[in-house]
Amino acid sequence: MSTLRQRPGSAGSARTSRPATPEVTLSPIVGASARMQRLLKLVGRVAPTDSTVLILGESGTGKELVARSLHVLSKRASGPFVAVNVGALPESLVESELFGHARGAFTGADTDRPGLVEEAHGGTLFLDEIGDMPLSAQVKLLRTLENNEVRRVGENTPRLVDVRVIAATHRDLQAQVADGRFRGDLYYRLNVVQLEIPPLRDRAEDVGLLASYFLERAARRTGRALRFAPDAMHALGQHDWPGNVRELENAVEHTVAVTESDLLTAADLPASVRTPRLLTRNAGEAADAWMEPAARPARARSARDPDARPLDEVIREHVLRALSRHEGNATAAARQLGVSRTTLWRMLKRWGVSRRAVKGS
Repeated sequence: MSTLRQRPGSAGSARTSRPATPEVTLSPIVGASARMQRLLKLVGRVAPTDSTVLILGESGTGKELVARSLHVLSKRASGPFVAVNVGALPESLVESELFGHARGAFTGADTDRPGLVEEAHGGTLFLDEIGDMPLSAQVKLLRTLENNEVRRVGENTPRLVDVRVIAATHRDLQAQVADGRFRGDLYYRLNVVQLEIPPLRDRAEDVGLLASYFLERAARRTGRALRFAPDAMHALGQHDWPGNVRELENAVEHTVAVTESDLLTAADLPASVRTPRLLTRNAGEAADAWMEPAARPARARSARDPDARPLDEVIREHVLRALSRHEGNATAAARQLGVSRTTLWRMLKRWGVSRRAVKGS
């Protein structure tokens, strides 16, 4: 498994020493909708390249997961993945954090310290909320992208670096360029490949699959035979998820945490989910097809963490496990997964699984 390093939440605070960056695992991006399948295919094509990528999407749609996937599937997978939320850094510390500083460069700079760009040498630097980067730091980032070099604050000699940059934002960067808040030359340098993640409300057929996946993951973690009651699945289907996938994951985690019974009902869901909103979406076929997932026995985690594998492999295993649980009955498996039978067959066809290999077809 490749090492993925993420900046601690206190990345923006002043420090005299830098703690070791923890190893984290990759959560999969789950989606059977046509838009998500197109996105996953594009991720697979772009990942092996060194092209700079700009990821667009609302908060909670999984921009960092896409960035991590690009890293894991790239030739840089054995190198570091360094992630930083630019918007969480005080403006006065952005340049020091990203590009490092020399001893004595400013008050409190007691030692030489490399920045995040240097820490990502040989790997990937993920700049989340790039739209919040100050103009002064944008100039230095552009130099890094164009010349593969970094100059620490307080130094005159540049240092060569080998870094792939992936940036993400929920803002309209083109509008910020027009307003003079973002450099046009940097925007075009970052926007070599653009990936846009659709909000969850625009891919209703993914809600059931995601809810099923998060519940199964909770069942593995807790050793419980968890399942959703029909009214809970109906409530999940009627919610428009303004917080996107992050809100759905948190809702499932909340429900599991507060419910003693393994049968999770609508009454166990967070109030924000079970209370009808003024603006709700039509869940359509995805909501009508949902049913209780069968109980799953607790099993020990594999030595190879499933959350660190390529995206399509995780989705494939999840779908085939549902088919196995229902003894090959595609209709029942599709209902548990929260997708239509047609969508299920489309996924099986892409994976080379024939209909004859699935009982009950």
